[in-house]
Amino acid sequence: MEVNGILGLLVLVADIYAILKIAQSSASTGIKALWIVVVLLLPVLGVILWYFFGPGARSG
Repeated sequence: MEVNGILGLLVLVADIYAILKIAQSSASTGIKALWIVVVLLLPVLGVILWYFFGPGARSG
């Protein structure tokens, strides 16, 4: 498997993880939908933004 294939797989796993965590969060449905769209449209940047600014963002 190529490096690009491995990186693509890691991005896919991160996206799926983020979408599941967004869906399980206590945020409103509209906010959840917005974050899921961001993660789907911007796979790498969307996950990074969600991690720092999304529902249940890590403090510190």
